[in-house]
Amino acid sequence: MKMTSVMKAFVVASTLTLSTQGLYATAHAETSRWSAVAANQWYAKQRWLVGSNFLPTDAINQFEMWQADTFNPAEIDKEFGYAEGIGMNTMRIFLQDQLWAQDPEGFKSRINIVLDIAAKHHIKPMLVLFDSCWDPNPKLGPQHPPIPGVHNSGWVQSPGTAGLMDEAGWGKYEAYVKGIVGAFARDDRILAWDVWNEPDNQGGGNYQQLDEQTKTAQVARLLPQVFAWARTQDPIQPLTSGVWHNDDWSPNGKLNAVERVQIDQSDVISFHSYDWPERLEERIKSLQPYGRPLIMTEYMARGNGSTFDTALPMARKYNVGAINWGFVLGKSQTNMPWDSWEKPYTKSPPTLWFHDIFYPDGKPYRPAETAQIRAMTAEAEKTFRKK
Repeated sequence: MKMTSVMKAFVVASTLTLSTQGLYATAHAETSRWSAVAANQWYAKQRWLVGSNFLPTDAINQFEMWQADTFNPAEIDKEFGYAEGIGMNTMRIFLQDQLWAQDPEGFKSRINIVLDIAAKHHIKPMLVLFDSCWDPNPKLGPQHPPIPGVHNSGWVQSPGTAGLMDEAGWGKYEAYVKGIVGAFARDDRILAWDVWNEPDNQGGGNYQQLDEQTKTAQVARLLPQVFAWARTQDPIQPLTSGVWHNDDWSPNGKLNAVERVQIDQSDVISFHSYDWPERLEERIKSLQPYGRPLIMTEYMARGNGSTFDTALPMARKYNVGAINWGFVLGKSQTNMPWDSWEKPYTKSPPTLWFHDIFYPDGKPYRPAETAQIRAMTAEAEKTFRKK
């Protein structure tokens, strides 16, 4: 989800405050991360993971996907069919904490419906609990229409600024995490839990965001608790939170406070890379010394140098899972590049789609891409079956 010109990567202090150290130590002491051996044993049982970050074409954000009035299982079923048709076996799907507060039983029921649809298409989703990108003031109910020509103009954070700053109210996030993870902790239809997407992302867009130091400090206090709350439910699925910016993620790198929690608490290590293949390879090699499975949970921004043509072979070479951003062209308008927040594409769409694979009717944007994905997943499946 990161942007080049609007959401610039930033570097924060690598040491935690004393209060943050205390929270992290407490969370770490009360939870048990999977061993590297256990994580690798789990990964060996998985097919080569290939999929997309998923939002149906008729939803502008997490609320429109999941709220009862706009939940559309028929559309989800159709689009999962597109994924199955090219051999995809996972989808990364975002939840939102206010959906739990609004209607916990209804939310769980709709998640169950989506999991059933996914299983029908041989897809095991990764579910995302929190997210720090875009609109910092999420509101339930009807959502605004897409802003013409703007990338991801309706996506919402979870929690928003108000919730993140209200530490006295963090109990509601504990209830959400334990409620959702607990409900599906033994469910083998789920691949993994991504507990927080780009947690130290300042937010981006044309919104009034928290300053970077404040946001990073707050997230560094809350993130280890989120891991701990999820672990109390003893899920059979691994936990992760993906590193996404800064220069060096290696054990000797200068990880900031949030990145340190992400690396130290993730059962399987996930990361984002919208880079040229040379940089992607560097990213992979920097994470290999941790000795844990690697899943690239965001990639593929054609205009930024990240394409299926180069990234997928690189991921296959190093046995890295690959989940691209963008699936079906729709209300999220992620065919528009990140810089559309500065200069909206109102006169005509970009010649080159930034993200996305399919038109809403299932026609591929680039048939060569879907052919490549289909061929590579088919080859990987044959190899897996021979084990």
